[in-house]
Amino acid sequence: MTTRTTEDLDVPALAAQPAAYWTWTTTQALLRHARNALARVDVTQPQWWTLVHIGGAEHGLTREELCVRSEDFPYGVGPDDMGHAVDSLLHRGWLVADGAGRLTLTAAGTEARARVKELMSQARSEVHDGITDEEYAAVLTVLQRMIRNVGG
Repeated sequence: MTTRTTEDLDVPALAAQPAAYWTWTTTQALLRHARNALARVDVTQPQWWTLVHIGGAEHGLTREELCVRSEDFPYGVGPDDMGHAVDSLLHRGWLVADGAGRLTLTAAGTEARARVKELMSQARSEVHDGITDEEYAAVLTVLQRMIRNVGG
């Protein structure tokens, strides 16, 4: 894939386009890409986030702690979704709960987390194909500035 420079672009025409349309369309495409990648290994996004958060907590997490963390998750994922993710991962044997209700990864869960992390790394590489780190950083910087500009 070739990288286009601003000299190749119709900057005034692009600058007149609505950012909200392109950010929404990008969000939908990126979510679809990630969810499709996860679906190939029968994992949902809330299950993936559960593996990441519980696996990253030194002493595991309770359902309540995980659900509190989910309040900051985007895309309408909330406590119910996280509860369902916990239940399915317990059923798969990827999580175990101790007597106090602390959830930790089992050996199978740790292995699954590593496999899915590699899969998501590949999905991220596909998204970044032909995009330099500088271009990616510039896009994020502009998006963050837009968020600040509207009080977000």
